[in-house]
Amino acid sequence: MVDKKPTSRLKLFALNSNRPLAEKISKAVGIELGKATVQQFSDDEIKISVDESIRGDEVYIIQSVSDPVNTNLMQLLIMVDALRRASAGSINVVIPYYGYSRADRKARSREPITAKLIATFLQMDGVDRVVALDLHADQIQGFFDIPVDHLRAESLLASYFIDRGFKEADDVVVVSPDHASVSRARRFAERLDAPIAIIDNRSPEDINTIPESVIGNVKGKRAILVDDMIDTAIKIQISAKTLKEAGATEVYAVATHAVFSGDAALRLQAAEVKKTIVTDSIDIPERKKFAALEIMSVGPLMGEAISLIHNRESVGKLFGRD
Repeated sequence: MVDKKPTSRLKLFALNSNRPLAEKISKAVGIELGKATVQQFSDDEIKISVDESIRGDEVYIIQSVSDPVNTNLMQLLIMVDALRRASAGSINVVIPYYGYSRADRKARSREPITAKLIATFLQMDGVDRVVALDLHADQIQGFFDIPVDHLRAESLLASYFIDRGFKEADDVVVVSPDHASVSRARRFAERLDAPIAIIDNRSPEDINTIPESVIGNVKGKRAILVDDMIDTAIKIQISAKTLKEAGATEVYAVATHAVFSGDAALRLQAAEVKKTIVTDSIDIPERKKFAALEIMSVGPLMGEAISLIHNRESVGKLFGRD
């Protein structure tokens, strides 16, 4: 019989992008965060030192590639290099928010596929495994030639509505804000046993274009807008107005990643949205929080994934499959 007990010690390290989430993951796994120092010189060069032995250990680095995106990406790459040179047994990166994920294909001539470039950087740096959450496109997993565990937050986000009696209710509809998010809306709708609708938005980032057509019935219903991220919040603002004009009684906005660039928080407060529900995959500064914002933690989910991987068990258990 094969012994499945782990043969190396488990170590977790957090960089600067989302320390609060890293602490929740650490608590879920049941071990303290490792000791490391991240410093920045006056010219913005990054210096990192690992302040404890990790020789032969199974190491996980927790870092969202969020604002400031390039600084956080470089911190991650430099930390991986430090761990590799310190003889870590394996190096695993936990990326709650994968920056540059929207550049996942060539939409026009002479465009880069930056999401693939990030994957290449990580592999060349010596990463053995990636744990990611709600990638902008599923095909990003294929940009890697190493194992990728792609976690989803839809069960966690759906639980917010299930706990409030939305499941199987006759007046609930899950809405995709554009055609690109239909599969995500359908998966979410299955959690609530609800129908779906689609906003026929041909220009989702054009604030001057208000779609007139909604595919599906939203009149007299509580509409749940589902997307993977909220960046400028223009799309949510436009979608909420469209749904209200189509007869929706209430509008809720749901997204995994609260990018909240620029005036996004102000737009959400001004929009016809009753509640905005997001996760803590990105650390939201206090100045961007507001009364109608609900933040659900993915710490337990990501912590359980790390424990399963370390114990050589299937991460599929998190999706209800072996």
